[in-house]
Amino acid sequence: MPLTNQTPEDQVQATFDGIAPQYDQMNNLISLGTHRLWRQRVMNATTIQSGDFALDLCCGTGDWTLALATAVGPAGRVVGLDFSGVMLREARSKVKAAGLTDRITLRQGDAMHLPYPDNSFNLVTIGFGLRNVPDANQVLREMARVVKPGGQVVCLETSQPTNPVVHTGWQVYFGHIVPLMGKLVHHYQAYNYLQQSTHQFVSVTELATMFRDAGLRQVHYQQFNLGAAAVHFGRKPY
Repeated sequence: MPLTNQTPEDQVQATFDGIAPQYDQMNNLISLGTHRLWRQRVMNATTIQSGDFALDLCCGTGDWTLALATAVGPAGRVVGLDFSGVMLREARSKVKAAGLTDRITLRQGDAMHLPYPDNSFNLVTIGFGLRNVPDANQVLREMARVVKPGGQVVCLETSQPTNPVVHTGWQVYFGHIVPLMGKLVHHYQAYNYLQQSTHQFVSVTELATMFRDAGLRQVHYQQFNLGAAAVHFGRKPY
């Protein structure tokens, strides 16, 4: 459980360290299994190709990292970066079980200060992590910096439905039911924090503006589950 004398960054890291062992099961439960379908639809819409070099930020337990590694094939490489060492431990187990240790490098690091030079990757992704960083604009600027000209930046994130009826149901689900689910696995505070970060995150149109402000072009987005989640795409100009 996060301590009061910790910085906000430390508190978030402690939160994810604590829920890492149950993270996959809870994601399946909270999203009713749809997060996998969202990710597959996003993968189908990316420009990733065999032999590409991809970076997956806030990679967590590695589900999207593994999908990227499959897409780039034996000639490609993928880096999965996360600030939680416990999450990365879970990811390493998955990577080893999938037999993809030769394609995937997992690294502990800060998404706001990426340890890579400009124009390094063909594709940079972040899934369900942008709302949890201290400065989302800084992360987007870093993503735009390290992607190659012509490369793609992709963000899959929870969102807020605009339909009033759907939004009311969404508020009840994330505001009350999700924290209770967390209580079942003894992580009420952690999942209460996650629902709060979802409520406080920007709208889809605001995030699109943030993409453009980071220097990305051809920005567009697609919403899922009546607006409960959304994917944003942007491309670095040549």
